[in-house]
Amino acid sequence: MTAIRRLRAPRVNLRGTVSVIVQLENRRQFTGKLHQLSVNGGLLELTNCFDERSKVALAFQIGTGLLQGKAELLFPMRGGMGFMQPFRFTAFAAGTRQTLDREIAALRPQTAGPSHVLGSRPPDSLLDSF
Repeated sequence: MTAIRRLRAPRVNLRGTVSVIVQLENRRQFTGKLHQLSVNGGLLELTNCFDERSKVALAFQIGTGLLQGKAELLFPMRGGMGFMQPFRFTAFAAGTRQTLDREIAALRPQTAGPSHVLGSRPPDSLLDSF
C-alpha cells in the first residue's frame, strides 16, 4: 500500500510580531499575536484560551493591508504568558486568500534561516501539519 504525501502549504514563522484581532460569534473581541501563518491556518498566542471548534473572525495587518478571514480554533496549549491556539481558516473576505498567498511568498525568503527547513519532510507534530 502506497502512502500519498500531501505537500504542505508554505508558511512563515512570525514569532508574535503581528497583532491579530479575534472576534467571537457573540461579537466579543480579543487581541493576540500571530506566531505562524499559512493560507490554511496558523498559530495564535492569546491571553485566554477558547474552546476547540470555536468559530471566530480574524483581522490582522500583514504586508500591504488588513486581511480578514473566518477560522475555527483548534485545541489550545499552555505556552509562555498565555495560550498557544492553532486555527484553520474556513473562509476569507474577497481577494484575501490571494493577497495572503502573495504576502507569505514575499515573507518566506526573509524568515528562512539555518534553523528553518523548507523541504517537504513529514510533520513532527500536529502543528507542523498546517
